[in-house]
Amino acid sequence: MNVQPSASEPAAAAAAVAVPEAAPALDTAGRKDPGPGKGAALAPIVLVVAGGLSVQFGSAVAALLMPKAGALGVVTLRLAAAALILLVVCRPKLRGHSRADWGTVVAFGVAMGGMNTLFYQALDRIPLGIAVTLEVLGPLALSVFASRRLINVVWAGLALVGVVLLGGGGFDRLDPVGAAYALGAGAMWAAYIVFSARTGRRFPQADGLALAMVVAAVLSLPLGIWESGAKLTVPSTLALGAAVAVLSSVLPYTLELMALRRLPASTFAVMMSLEPAIAATAGFLILNQALSTTDALAIALVIGASMGAVRSQTGARRKG
Repeated sequence: MNVQPSASEPAAAAAAVAVPEAAPALDTAGRKDPGPGKGAALAPIVLVVAGGLSVQFGSAVAALLMPKAGALGVVTLRLAAAALILLVVCRPKLRGHSRADWGTVVAFGVAMGGMNTLFYQALDRIPLGIAVTLEVLGPLALSVFASRRLINVVWAGLALVGVVLLGGGGFDRLDPVGAAYALGAGAMWAAYIVFSARTGRRFPQADGLALAMVVAAVLSLPLGIWESGAKLTVPSTLALGAAVAVLSSVLPYTLELMALRRLPASTFAVMMSLEPAIAATAGFLILNQALSTTDALAIALVIGASMGAVRSQTGARRKG
């Protein structure tokens, strides 16, 4: 999950809140550029899909690692490895930042660490597809509240119907603790989006992301050591942890960053709304987590609500 951003570690309906709309390019004469060919236009869409696949299949690999390292241990391995990679690649500058800058990046790191910790606790208890579906309600709620449009109340109601279906009339079928963790991860995901946008405005390139990842890794380290201890130093566990970091953090962040340079935020947000479906597919193929017809319908309702919220918000922006 999204420290998806994925670019995870970024996401569903609320991506439209956090990411500015792409501006049309101008040629040297001041006219609108006619734009790339069909193949070039599809390239950023392919990048977003690849990023989503990477994030969710990375989560599936993390689920396989949990029996060896525990949920908290997996979080520690993922965040520590991702922080190390980003520090080497980005080489962020530590000087020249105000106290407010550092406060923002720390808040971003806390949100990132909380999002990952709560999500992996959920993943340890409920199927991947359902966990991501519940988690995506956080960004969806952020999108609804940010737009303040009546139509988005309808989309929120549609998502609520999906959640009720997932619970089957009571979340004891899912494991109420796992469902609560997933909803908590969604709340932290919404906070992640807010502070990600603020960090992006204060720090150049991916410097803020690298520094926030360090904060998240440091916060998760005591929990991982407490739960797993020496298990974290087993070579095979370290290798799988690094794979999870690359699949769930480094690779999707890079792909989504490349895509957003050429893709409108509204299109990006709609495509990110498909994360629950990708997660359900990964859970089925890797973890043998088959979904019932009711679960599949519930996931479809949440995806539809997320897409509808993004579309209505984008339409309001264009009219404005």
